[in-house]
Amino acid sequence: MKNVKMANGVEIPILGYGVYTITDEKECEQCVLDAIHSGFTHIDTAAIYMNEPAVGKAIKKSGVKREDLFITTKLWVQDQGYDMAKKAIDNSLKRLNLDYLDLYLIHEPMGDIYGQWRAMERAYKAGKIRAIGVSNMYADRLCDFLYHTEVKPVINQVRTNPYFQHLDTKKFEDENNIVHEAHSPFSQGDKSMFINPVLVEIAKNHNKTTGQIILHWLIQRGIVTLTRTTKKERMAENINIFDFELTEEEMNQIKSLDRPDGNSYDNRNPEVVKMVLAKRYEYKGEN
Repeated sequence: MKNVKMANGVEIPILGYGVYTITDEKECEQCVLDAIHSGFTHIDTAAIYMNEPAVGKAIKKSGVKREDLFITTKLWVQDQGYDMAKKAIDNSLKRLNLDYLDLYLIHEPMGDIYGQWRAMERAYKAGKIRAIGVSNMYADRLCDFLYHTEVKPVINQVRTNPYFQHLDTKKFEDENNIVHEAHSPFSQGDKSMFINPVLVEIAKNHNKTTGQIILHWLIQRGIVTLTRTTKKERMAENINIFDFELTEEEMNQIKSLDRPDGNSYDNRNPEVVKMVLAKRYEYKGEN
């Protein structure tokens, strides 16, 4: 597995496994175990996913040394300001049954993100978190954020796929030594992507699936990429993408698929913002 070095020197595996929407505890635990045994060492969860305890159980059962795993979780919008964020960090550590996190992200750039960030900076300096970053920030919001923080975010996790490539955001990140991390590389299962003629033809050229081509296109650009599946055979397929290279022409062909209407979830849309702010999580036994 290739690693990407972030600005603070911490290395993150370029391919990870995410557990978004896998809310059944037993299913999530088994999926994470299957992912780890398939070769994934980078696991991504979030407080709002409501599955941190299951991820923690899988980590413990996996038999893999803690230092050989890279664990990410995220701070949800309901945990506003310094005090609530400070508590949320400790609660995530307890739910995951971990002494430290490898990466902790602000999940959505809404509300008092500066108060949240101060709590994250404190936890980072205390050694509870090895690296801190943000998620779903576009270039303009990220630029403003950099001017008002002491510890700079080392990574930005955003929706990135052939139909929505976030080229302006990636350019800004490169200029500021921020790692680009892609979630939703298949646009959350957009079926049209898997039968796109350009991707299908490239897949034939390399004897790979269209999904493998998409994932490799991302990592060949140095983008940390998250996959998500509940099927063990698909996990094996997703991680089998390091034995070929796309040509410059193929990379440009995929780049041409970027389109203005490619973002199916725009968190700058007021209706989407309202939906995000309305979401809440509640773990039993927590105040």
